[in-house]
Amino acid sequence: MSVHTLTLADVLREHRRSRPATTAAVDGPLRLSYARLDARTARLARALADAGAGPGDRVLYIGRNSVRLQEGLLAAARLGAVFVPANWRQSADELAFVLRDLAPAAVLWQGGDLEPAVREARAAVSAEPAQEKCLWIRCDGAADADGEGAAGGDPYEELIASAPEEDPAGDTDGSLPVLGLYTAAFDGRPACALLSHGALIAHNAALFQVRRIGPGFTFLNSGPLFHVGTMMFNLATFHAGGTNVYMPAFDAAEAARLIEAERADHMFGFGPVLDAVAEANRGEDGAPVHDLSSLNFASHSPEWDAQVTVGTDPWSASGMGGYGQTQACGMLTYLALGPDGEGTAGRPSPMVQVRITGPGGEELPAGETGEITARGPSLFSGYHDRPEATARSLRGDWHRTGDLGRREADGTITFIGPRMRMIKTGNENVYPAEVERALKAHPRIADAAVIGVPDDTWGQSVAAVVQCAPGPAPTEEEVVAHVRGLLASYKKPRRVVFTDALPKDGHRPDYDALDAAYGGGGYPGG
Repeated sequence: MSVHTLTLADVLREHRRSRPATTAAVDGPLRLSYARLDARTARLARALADAGAGPGDRVLYIGRNSVRLQEGLLAAARLGAVFVPANWRQSADELAFVLRDLAPAAVLWQGGDLEPAVREARAAVSAEPAQEKCLWIRCDGAADADGEGAAGGDPYEELIASAPEEDPAGDTDGSLPVLGLYTAAFDGRPACALLSHGALIAHNAALFQVRRIGPGFTFLNSGPLFHVGTMMFNLATFHAGGTNVYMPAFDAAEAARLIEAERADHMFGFGPVLDAVAEANRGEDGAPVHDLSSLNFASHSPEWDAQVTVGTDPWSASGMGGYGQTQACGMLTYLALGPDGEGTAGRPSPMVQVRITGPGGEELPAGETGEITARGPSLFSGYHDRPEATARSLRGDWHRTGDLGRREADGTITFIGPRMRMIKTGNENVYPAEVERALKAHPRIADAAVIGVPDDTWGQSVAAVVQCAPGPAPTEEEVVAHVRGLLASYKKPRRVVFTDALPKDGHRPDYDALDAAYGGGGYPGG
């Protein structure tokens, strides 16, 4: 163990010492100080360790946003384990895949409307040897306002209340993975990107600088925490000693109420989300219902701008964003570091080095398009149990992002688009191969291809072009329902087109021809 190591658990231990009374988390009526968050996390880690979870094991979370997700991550950090928040919108089939892929030592899960899919997924894998020793912990209820004791006999709270308040393990190596996020379903199934303590801490340091995050900063977790866009702000807020406010799932009126009640500085949101909040916060007389002025945000629309404080900090003034991906813990480049530059994605984070490379890995001169490659302390460690995918990505001491970009003459970066086809609907990535796999699982579909169609609200929507097998053809409604039964709802096609034969480019669908024939377009970077 090195004197230079630092883990997420160490950050929490230091907060316990230096700001014990500061509010760390707000989750409904539950308000936790950093001292209480540390105590609950230590108890959860002890309980998980007693159940057999240890270094390198996976702890899976299936549920909506909650401080329990943060507690699970920090407990895993104490154990040297890897915490994985699953996409709770997934189908039972998708969740069963995650269970098989991770073989977790423990699963924290919520019931309610999530219960049927979770139980079906669990039943599908229950007979497999890798699942036999898994500890399942239901966490539906909530602790009382001080985080003391159980409410309503909730098994999660009972487990914490009964466990001793002690660190179950010694120091953990900061270079080890602590967080896993599923991404990149180019081959039809997603892969779990492994992010180390050191990588997350390095990314936090860059985000501190660019977004001006410090003690007292309050973040409204209004987006899903299985998504790096919300998680990166959650972790930066935690690391800075700020306050994370949790919404189980996005609700525009509740977001407005929480912004005023907690004086939130920032929230996760993009166009349609911001429009929804502005509209929900307008009373019958047209005046705002809640005071949103604490929210320091980028300019978006006249109605939004009139209700919030339009930020002059580099992050907000630049329109926010840049270029990023899960494998970079979030942001790889920032518009705020190149606000007046030629490139559409700004300049690289101070924690990374970026090159634009050709097919052989050679660096290309400014003005030429190639693959965006990067290295630095905020890059991921590889994919869980995907040695071939890891080897393809991490080659020659550089991470190959799979995205195309261009270095401009002034040194800024322009993002061109994914090297492989991807659809962006709302803020979610949809990979055609994943939807095509689901379509071709239908007994009356012989072949299928998926394209993205421009959508005024969500950027793109999913369209399926289907070639039926001999015999009675399924209806469009049947095809959509079939996909919805296998995948998260946002991945299902909004339109199904039937054809006698799919155009081919070798063995794969000719996507350019399909786009031209059926109105495809609007792809990321286009």
